[in-house]
Amino acid sequence: MPERSPRNRAENPPESAHTPMMRQYLAIKADYPHMLLFYRMGDFYELFYDDAQRAADLLDITLTARGESAGASIPMAGVPYHAAEQYLARLLDRGESVAICEQLEAPGASKGPVRREVVRIVTPGTVTDEALLDARRANLMVAIAPARRAIGLAVLELARGDLAVTEVADETALATELARLAPSEIVIAENSALAQPPAGAAVSERPAWLFDAVSARRKLTAFFDVAQLDGFGCADKPRAIAAAGALLDYVETTQQAALPHIAAMRTYSVTDTLVLDGATRRNLEIDRSATGDTRHSLVGLLDRCATAMGARALRRWVAEPLRDFDTLRHRHQAIDTLSAGRHDPLHAVLAEIADVERIATRIALRSARPRDLSGLSIALATLPRVKVHLADLDAPLLAQLDTRLDPVTAVADLLERAIVDNPPVVVRDGGVLAAGFDTTLDELRELSANADGFLAELEARERERTGIDTLKVGYNRVHGYYIEMGRTHADKAPTDYQRRQTLKAVERYITPELKRFEDQVLSARERALAREKALYSELVDTLAGHLARLQAIAAALAEIDVLCALTRCALDHRWVAPVLEDTPGIAITGGRHPVVERFADEPFVANDTRLDEDCRLLLITGPNMGGKSTYMRQTALIVLLAHIGSYVPADAATIGPLDRVFTRIGAGDDLSAGQSTFMVEMSETAQILHHATDRSLVLLDEIGRGTSTYDGLALARAVAERLARHNRAYTLFATHYFELTRLADDWPASRNAHFEVAEYNSGGQQKLAFLHAIRPGPASRSFGLQVAALAGVPRGVIRNAEKHLAELESADRAEAGPQLGLFETAPTEDARTNAPDPLREALAELEADDLTPRQALEAIYRLKALTDTE
Repeated sequence: MPERSPRNRAENPPESAHTPMMRQYLAIKADYPHMLLFYRMGDFYELFYDDAQRAADLLDITLTARGESAGASIPMAGVPYHAAEQYLARLLDRGESVAICEQLEAPGASKGPVRREVVRIVTPGTVTDEALLDARRANLMVAIAPARRAIGLAVLELARGDLAVTEVADETALATELARLAPSEIVIAENSALAQPPAGAAVSERPAWLFDAVSARRKLTAFFDVAQLDGFGCADKPRAIAAAGALLDYVETTQQAALPHIAAMRTYSVTDTLVLDGATRRNLEIDRSATGDTRHSLVGLLDRCATAMGARALRRWVAEPLRDFDTLRHRHQAIDTLSAGRHDPLHAVLAEIADVERIATRIALRSARPRDLSGLSIALATLPRVKVHLADLDAPLLAQLDTRLDPVTAVADLLERAIVDNPPVVVRDGGVLAAGFDTTLDELRELSANADGFLAELEARERERTGIDTLKVGYNRVHGYYIEMGRTHADKAPTDYQRRQTLKAVERYITPELKRFEDQVLSARERALAREKALYSELVDTLAGHLARLQAIAAALAEIDVLCALTRCALDHRWVAPVLEDTPGIAITGGRHPVVERFADEPFVANDTRLDEDCRLLLITGPNMGGKSTYMRQTALIVLLAHIGSYVPADAATIGPLDRVFTRIGAGDDLSAGQSTFMVEMSETAQILHHATDRSLVLLDEIGRGTSTYDGLALARAVAERLARHNRAYTLFATHYFELTRLADDWPASRNAHFEVAEYNSGGQQKLAFLHAIRPGPASRSFGLQVAALAGVPRGVIRNAEKHLAELESADRAEAGPQLGLFETAPTEDARTNAPDPLREALAELEADDLTPRQALEAIYRLKALTDTE
């Protein structure tokens, strides 16, 4: 919902009518009209007017009021400064952006309101803080630059420093790519339309002129300090350039800092990957199950990664299944090598390594905290052990990754000397840099640390000097150091004692000696803290000079981690290496559904799949719960796993070239788009028919069941014929329309298969046993009523249904007419139009019981003669 400006009130009073602080707030808010403004006031971030009302609703915090300004009360809500991150995380999850306005001076330092400025902007796509990100998921943002001939797309993972661009042909291709990326924020031009943005993605608008290709090209060449963009592979993609320029401008605006970790831009093509549209990703339950559970998804099964950056890399691999067989074969070979007992010790070492990828980004943005540097120090110190485990492994990919693990010895030594073992969370209070790192800092710290000894010595001397045993030396932040004695001893105070504070029962004094010490100590503490902050800043600057090397280390560690995770899955679940061939087709022996097998209570029944030139369309029949849907999904998941470089759940698998995977499984309304179940079904089917090729894998389940029987049957038949004859895609087509099984007789590349069911009698009732095994040929019946009984439908309803079924089948037989005898022929067209039929008339005249053998023989010749004339 568009945000209203806080000034757009019915009264709309002049600015001079507001209090000075509200004038300051409104002036700052005017620069960020579409964001929530966190306005720092002491220990709270306050929100006013419409922002306060929105925040109260979104965060479930109290909406209150603060005095009056311009004659009206001010709606106000606030969050504690120390707990701001948890509130920011909730707002980002809801697609909100926040401008954070800090106090830049101490209260009372100047006349009027404390000086304040926005120092940070946090949006769903640009957040890099560890506390605000899901450690195991990438946080992507995209910019879209549409045109009549192509749509430009720029994709940025700011927390990784990865910028990629591409162009897609149309809105359908754009929707497919957005479903793959699942961005948290989308940047578009003002007044442009985005049809159905992905769920959970915030949409931010920018001025349209920022999406101009010419100005964007200038922006990019200046950003990367190059003369032209040919080296990035996108010189001939003006819309991709326009999107990238607009995206970088947006990120620079929000970060208010340089972005040195974005050192390059890569161009990719959607044709390089095995394409899965949004419906396919949902139906295959790749990221999450149908119930929204991530554990029972493919990624949930595969994620055995030791590091957060490995988990994110795994998700990238699954989201971008490759078609380059050479790259995939190298991954398979690496898994084979690691399977010989080398992955477990490597996994254990990787588990000690922090998130180098995101730490490097925070170093680049100068937002790295002490514990980031401590984690980086431990990671660099661990690299030699990783390299030991990689040594002598006979796999080209692992050898290449080993060479990318540059120990960066100088950086490792620097961090080892600089950072204490367990640093505080922030550098603000000091105690981050280790002793011995800087001589000046050590001297200042020593001066401050010796204060306790001096004060104890001073207290003992003054007690002896005054004869007051209860005298003590103390300190507080308001009055500093003091000598304290009871008021009854005030007359014993030496002449050099200067009264500092009088309390109810005690007097507090300061001496010239104590004053000199106070000035020295407090100055030392302030100078030590200032020195430490400056040294820390210099340290981060030094580390920023090694960004490229740190990013390369992080990428290599993440890839090694993914390979170890896939190896663990292969060994634990008895997966095998797929054979990738240039010959088209899919041949799977003993295939299994990886997730169902993992969580099933009973042993999984494996099945074969063969799709090639002799069988491009497999018509699958059998009862509900028989295993049709699981069988189709497992075929697609085996193909997907092979294309990410993983082993697969099968006894053997040979996969030929494929370009896309389509699914049309399950039923559901799309209420937000006003589409019924059948409309969703037909929309997804249309998408398949328009885009499937002879290199596509198509899974279709129960096409046409959302409408009347004859309409549905006609649609299902036409869809199957289209896929078999025109698209020629490799298709698994599950149906309850037994009439479709005749397609195998009409089309040579079609075959029938069914899932076996055993019927048995138990207690006088017919029961079913689902064998979950696929067999050649069509099923004999649907077993719908039996499945309904298993589901708990009352027995009376089942009996009533059996009666109705018998009536319907009887009516169908009556409409079809009596079945012909073994030697009868179908009625002629004349018979169907009530015209005389000589053959029938001759047959009607015969009295078979009165015929002699000779007469019967003669009658046969006469009938034969009539047949010949016909």
